[in-house]
Amino acid sequence: MPKSTPKKVVFVSSFLPRKCGIATFTSDLIANTTTAAKGEFEPLVVAMHSGDQKYNDPVKFEVHQDVKSDYICAADYINFSHVDLVSVQHEFGLFGGEGGSYLSLLLNRLRVPIITTLHTVLDDPDPAYHKSLIDVCGASHKIITMNERGVTMLRDIYNIPTRKIKLIAHGIPDLPFVDSNYYKHKFGLEDRKTILTFGLLSTNKGIDVMLRAMPAIIKADPSIMYIVLGMTHPNILKHEGESYRFSLQQMVKDLDLEEHVIFHNRFVSDQELHNFLCAADIYVTPYKNVKQLTSGTLSFAVGAGKAVVSTPYWAAQELLADGRGVLVPFDDSEQIANAIVDILHNESQFYSLRRKAYEYGRSRTWPKIGQAYWKLFGTKRMPVHIATKSTLSAAETISNIEVPEPSLDHLIKLTDDTGLYQHAKFTIPNREYGYCTDDNARGVIAMSRYYSQYPEPKAMKLLDTYLSFIIHSQNGDGTVRNFMNFDRTWYKKEAKSDAFGRVLWAFGTIMAQPPSPAYLSVIKDCFDKSVEHIQKQMPKGMAYSILGMCDYLKQFPGASDIKRQLELAADGLVTQYEESRYPDWQWFEDALTYDNAVLPHAMYVAGMTCENKKYLAVAEKACEFLLADIFHGRNFSFVGCNGWHERGEARASFDQQPIEAAGTVMMLRAAYDATKNDRFLVLQRKAFEWFLGRNDLHIPLYDFRTKGCNDGLTRDGVNINQGAESTLSFLLSLLAVVESFATIGRVKGETEAVSHKTEQMERPSQKSPSIKSISVDISEKEPDKNQIEELT
Repeated sequence: MPKSTPKKVVFVSSFLPRKCGIATFTSDLIANTTTAAKGEFEPLVVAMHSGDQKYNDPVKFEVHQDVKSDYICAADYINFSHVDLVSVQHEFGLFGGEGGSYLSLLLNRLRVPIITTLHTVLDDPDPAYHKSLIDVCGASHKIITMNERGVTMLRDIYNIPTRKIKLIAHGIPDLPFVDSNYYKHKFGLEDRKTILTFGLLSTNKGIDVMLRAMPAIIKADPSIMYIVLGMTHPNILKHEGESYRFSLQQMVKDLDLEEHVIFHNRFVSDQELHNFLCAADIYVTPYKNVKQLTSGTLSFAVGAGKAVVSTPYWAAQELLADGRGVLVPFDDSEQIANAIVDILHNESQFYSLRRKAYEYGRSRTWPKIGQAYWKLFGTKRMPVHIATKSTLSAAETISNIEVPEPSLDHLIKLTDDTGLYQHAKFTIPNREYGYCTDDNARGVIAMSRYYSQYPEPKAMKLLDTYLSFIIHSQNGDGTVRNFMNFDRTWYKKEAKSDAFGRVLWAFGTIMAQPPSPAYLSVIKDCFDKSVEHIQKQMPKGMAYSILGMCDYLKQFPGASDIKRQLELAADGLVTQYEESRYPDWQWFEDALTYDNAVLPHAMYVAGMTCENKKYLAVAEKACEFLLADIFHGRNFSFVGCNGWHERGEARASFDQQPIEAAGTVMMLRAAYDATKNDRFLVLQRKAFEWFLGRNDLHIPLYDFRTKGCNDGLTRDGVNINQGAESTLSFLLSLLAVVESFATIGRVKGETEAVSHKTEQMERPSQKSPSIKSISVDISEKEPDKNQIEELT
């Protein structure tokens, strides 16, 4: 009899080594379902990525929480991987978007059945959370909840049909019913009564409440030892550090509890956890929030047959009913102490609690939960959810994006503790020319946008370095210095530049999307100090300032002074345009020179911010004039800096500079936002591809090996130096294209594959590790073998 093909199931979840309860749950679920399936099960994991985890099998794909495009990429990867089923482990905080709404981008694109396990159900959700969960449930064939309250809430609050809801309990380790004294020697706790709390620490865990109960417990039994097992929750650690743990340790000292409390600040293995559980006499969960539907830690304690004292959050109400534990009021140290002392002094109650908990837990050990999931996974003829849409735009019928992974490697190389070097000899920082505010301001904008998509510590470090530089560039009167020598002295005499405008753009970028609220007051003060100088600039400096002011108003839309300055600046550009234009020259100046696209870009953004049709009309005419000059049917050919393009004169073809491509990419996105014309996103993609070889010489400027960008396209090839401006121009362009793909659903591009460009790059061996690939036609045709191999 031929061997059957294993059922291939993709789990969308966090996963080990990430330190969170759902990662552990998913690992246990896969292990026990594998056992139940007896070789007929092939698990794959799409892991919600956080931090610097390095994953091994069964993780096949990683999704950054706040990067929309990753969710679409993951769906395409799953669709190409011939899977039978997707199992989603849902917790609002795992997924990006308001209420975790980015998950729907993935689910609505899948062509396989979906079963979703809910780890949290809210009884009074905000509208965004309510909609997000309804969307997830709508895309799913079955919804698993872990207790009876969850069933009722899904039916009554979210109107989920009962037939879609399945009750499967949280798994519990299959531990023996043991005498705790047998295990205490492992921890040097012989002759001590032990109380245990374990899990990731946060203020909601109520450890402080338990510590305040300890003096009364110690008075009743001086042998008591309270063990707090677990590291601080990574999200708390990221934003608040160890402040909560330090406050607990200080409380221990203040209450003279040093001999009775142990903190184990680490994420323990399953075997270590089992040993701690078996060594505990009493388990305590003094949580502060009633709205917790599941608790893996409490389930484990019940399964191990512990005498449990807990506050009455939802999971505890069900797990500890019928005499399986003792419930005490929230934030009530006295009642916790009384309950624990009663158990310590009443041996009959102690063993009754243990026996009832252990017997109850036998029905939900992990082997039995694994069997329940495997039975559900084996259901035949599960329907596939098809997301309904009315009319599909060009963007929604074509998905074709193949771009390098954003990398900070070369920027890090060009950065020291002062700031970003201007120039490089090949990839080697050139200290002779020191630093400039222009490049550090661009660096702030790039790192702010990078961090919003890839919240990595190294990006934050670069952001703070560049931000420190441009803040230091401000004089006391709000004007800005541009050039700094390598020895950190400012140039005595400087040519007039647009650094002031770029600094305001950088400040505005931070204000619109601050990495944390603390940045706002600092950056607002810096911005406000410079406002009086905005109208003293040349046109392009004014344009940069307009972009900064529009971002300022995203955070403070009622800032009337900034509105006035914005309108003055935009009116000034309109006047400049009207005085300089001719029937065949719809432009703001008598020449196309450097970073031309920022002028229509700023007018588009000002028009949308001020709802001003005149600004938008000027933006459209200038944009179309510029495109006619730089786009020649198949590829972009930017104005060369060796002569520029004077009105009525011949146009210089070289040297073409990366900043022109970056400005054009950003202008075209603003043009799309203002008009919703798909053509602008098609052109945006082509402008970006200038970096990858779709240019006059068919030579890439982006270096896949160094992750830097060559400084220019010359008549004889590329300028091999990879300085700050060019590298930032590439990164800003890449982030803009990825953001377009994420925000709008798919990048609008031509149906042809982009792979022909990379084949011309003379680095074929580097394509695989450097490229993030999605090449998907929405039609139902089967992908060819080469596509599948590239995606996997």
